This record gives sequence, C-alpha cells and structure tokens, in this order.
Amino acid sequence: MKNKVMTAEEAVKLIKPGATVAVSGFIGMGHPEEISKAVEESFLNTGAPNNLTLTYGASQNDGKSNWGLNRWCKESLISKIIAGHFNLQPDMIKMINAEQCEAYAIPQGVMMHLYRAIGGKKPGVITHVGLKTFADPRETGGRLNKRSTGEVVKLIELEGKEYLWYKAFPVDVAIIRGTTADQFGNVSIEKEPIRLEFYVQALAAKNSGGKVIVQVERITQTGTIDPRDVVVPGTLVDAIVVAKPENHPQTMGMAPGGYDGSLTGDVRMPLSDIKPIALDDRKIICRRAAMELIPEAVINLGIGMPEGVSAVAAEEGIIDQLTATVEPGLIGGVPCGGLRFGCAINPLAIIDHPSQFDFYDGGGLDLACLGMAELDEIGNVNVSKFGPRIAGPGGFVNITQNSKRVVFCGTLTASGLEVAVEDGKLKIVSEGKAKKLVPKVGHVTFSGEYAREKGQKVLYVTERAVFEMRPEGLTLTEIAPGMDLEKDILAQMEFKPHVAKDLKLMDARIFRDEPMGIKAEILAKNGK
Repeated sequence: MKNKVMTAEEAVKLIKPGATVAVSGFIGMGHPEEISKAVEESFLNTGAPNNLTLTYGASQNDGKSNWGLNRWCKESLISKIIAGHFNLQPDMIKMINAEQCEAYAIPQGVMMHLYRAIGGKKPGVITHVGLKTFADPRETGGRLNKRSTGEVVKLIELEGKEYLWYKAFPVDVAIIRGTTADQFGNVSIEKEPIRLEFYVQALAAKNSGGKVIVQVERITQTGTIDPRDVVVPGTLVDAIVVAKPENHPQTMGMAPGGYDGSLTGDVRMPLSDIKPIALDDRKIICRRAAMELIPEAVINLGIGMPEGVSAVAAEEGIIDQLTATVEPGLIGGVPCGGLRFGCAINPLAIIDHPSQFDFYDGGGLDLACLGMAELDEIGNVNVSKFGPRIAGPGGFVNITQNSKRVVFCGTLTASGLEVAVEDGKLKIVSEGKAKKLVPKVGHVTFSGEYAREKGQKVLYVTERAVFEMRPEGLTLTEIAPGMDLEKDILAQMEFKPHVAKDLKLMDARIFRDEPMGIKAEILAKNGK
C-alpha cells in the first residue's frame, strides 16, 4: 500500500504553477493551517507555487492576523480568486483593490454546490439564487475589480423562467482538514465542530484529475476508523499531513490541543452558563428581532449583529422552543459568535455545508435574522461591498432570498454612534457620521424587487426605528420611545420613506434592563 503520509513541505510540491486550489474552512475552524504556512514559506523562499486560482467558501482568518488564507495573499502567488467571502483576509482585499489579481464573488451556497457539480462532471449550478443581486450579469456578474473580465455566471431562461448558470471549472488541488486519518487516507472529523465541505472539495479535485491533501491531528491503523465515521474516503486522498498542535486548533484562538466538547456533542453545556448581553444598541436591535420569533420555527442567525438574537432568546427562556441553524451545517443548539461563528453549543445535528444550503435554497427556513450595512428606498440591502471595502456575500444571498421571513438588523447610522437608555427611553449620546439608509445601495446583496415579486415578508430593525417592506415601498412602522421622528430618524436618512398611518412606539420592554418576559406571548403565536 502506498504511503500517503508526508510533511507539509512535501505536500506543497503537489501544487503546480497555475493550479486551481480549493481550501476548506470557515472563519476560525476547519482550515489546514500547517499547509497554508508551508505554501507561504515555499513561495517566499522559492517563488513556487505561483499563479494560482484560489477558491473557497467562507473567509478563513480573524481579519487582522497573518493566519489562514491571508498567508496566500501575495502578488503572483495568486492570480485569481473565486470565492464566497473576503472580509476577514485584509491582504486579499488590498490585492483586489490594487488590481493584482482577478476576483469573483459567488454566493457561498452556490460555491458549495459548484464543488459538488464539479465532482459529478456537471456543467455547473443552475439556480434562482442571486437573481437581481450583484451576482446577476445585469449587475456585476460577481466581478470585484476591473481586472476581472471573465464570465463565471450567465443569465439563462428555462421554460420561460430566468435562472443563473454558475459555470463549473476544474479543481487541481483540494486542501482539506480532519481529525484522524488511517494509513489508507480514510478521514474522520470527531473533534471538528463543523462538517464543512471536506468531501465535496476532495471529490471535485479527484474527479478533475487533481490531488487531495488532508491535514489531520493524528494517524491510525487502516481499518480502525468506524466506516460510519469516515467523512472522506481514502480513495480520494493523495497526501496526509500530520499537523503540529499549534497549527490544528479546534477553533482559531484556542490553546494548542484544546478541545470544547460542547461544540461537537460530547458534552452538554447548561444554558444557564450563557450570559446575558449588555443593554446597548445591539441588544435593543436583537430584542426587537427576537419578538419576531415563532414557536417550533427553524431559523438562521447571521454573523455580527444578529448573533445576539440567540443570547436574547436564551435569556428569555425561548431558545429551546426554536431550532437555530448556521450555514456550515449546524442544526440546533445555541449558535456561537466571534471566531466561533459557524458552530453551536449543544448542537442537535451537524451536517455538511452543501446539504445545509440545499435546505436553505428549498425554502426550509421559517425566519432568518441577518445584518444590514446599507439599505435603500426600494428595500435593497448591501453587506458585500462598500467602495474599496470588500466583504463578499457569504451565505447571505442564499439565506435571504429563500427564507419565508427575513429580519434585517443594523443601526440607523454608523461611525461614532453612541446610544444610552434612560428611564425606558432611547437617547442618542453621539450621532453616527455615516448614514446607512441611502437612495441606492452600492452593491445589491438582497434584492427588494425580487422579494416583492415573491411576496416575502421582510422587516428592517434598527435601534430607533423599524421599517417594513410593503407593496408601496419601504415603510416606517415603529419608532423608539424618546426619539423625535424628524430629527432623530428622517433627518438621519438620505431618502424619505413611507410612514405608516398607525406609526407605533417600539415595545417599552426592549428599553429596560431586566428580561422582557416574552416567552408566553412567543409560545402563544400560531405556529409557523
């Protein structure tokens, strides 16, 4: 039997100049850091590998460290990027803005399905996801700079309906991660908090005639892994790299060799250990969003601001009445935030990344709470690109276009906003310098037009006002106690919304320090 175990330096030699390389990971988890370090060192010392096309789903870094995919971001090491998210790799954003590489943003769920399509020798992914957003060729076709002149997506029509065709491309090398590999290359992931895209990336590379490199924590004798636990079979694996503990954390920032069993289901953490968040603008927004929760609902909570909705639901004693999901494959439990965003405490199930997006794309979500960086007068939302700042869509497009109901969460202004709560009323201590409600967003990540055509229920929640998508347009429906309609809301917007005739005050309980006590009314709602 061929010996597949090798050093990271030996494995990097499998990456030829001009190769298309797929890398696994999600923020601080699932990234093969031992191999990324070896790629960086090899390039700096020898100039190889080079001229690579890098493809992946979610960003793999913390936004400030030279870790994960940020190590790959060097001119002439990468010549093209096809990915779902960019925000946490600062050097990558600099490269794109400096026109040092081509760059194409593809919705993260589509990226996952593309790997599966490539592995099955299909022409790509044909889907409604991305219509009338930045991904649509009538907008930017996913292109992120002037150098990006290729066509990664095409508008087509099937039986009178519009679809987007995201084109398949060969993958030459897949670099993935696991916990244990046997000598044949069968891989299990017992310590990984998310199942991710390990299998489909390996499949895409192998069936493209390429190589598959897997980074693991340990090696075991062939046949000792329970076959039901094998996530990537050895028939797909060409190289096995055993990582140093510091290059194989369960989550980024964890001590070498550290392990939190509450993320994998090995132990159950008492929900009482989840601490309430402070009463600030974020909690105000998350509390109002939590009031939209419905019993027995399957929900998704996005990164950033909406992460706090799960903390509010835990504080109100309703988290166990919901099934929270996160896009890399988590179902149930309490979603984590920060570098652990993507996993959950006490999950009920952990499925693979592409399958979660099958569920989302098919309309399985009852409610989604996502962030909101820019909002315009027709209800479009931008979270993906703001001039030179490139974030990428992540799973935002798949989730927001297909959830039955969507609640967008974000402050009304940014850059210096400071609020306080006094006597049950909101006070603006310092107004933000940047207005976030603009006549037209700079990048359409959520299409208000598409949502209206579908009859989707959409709410936009800020710390001082709540807006609703209605047939006549974006409509202001609630304002916070203590706010002046003209001075604090309308004057802080760059367009005038419709104002509901029955304009109401936001629920006073939102602006008090004690729990709101909404459990009974949430449970009294009539199901989904």
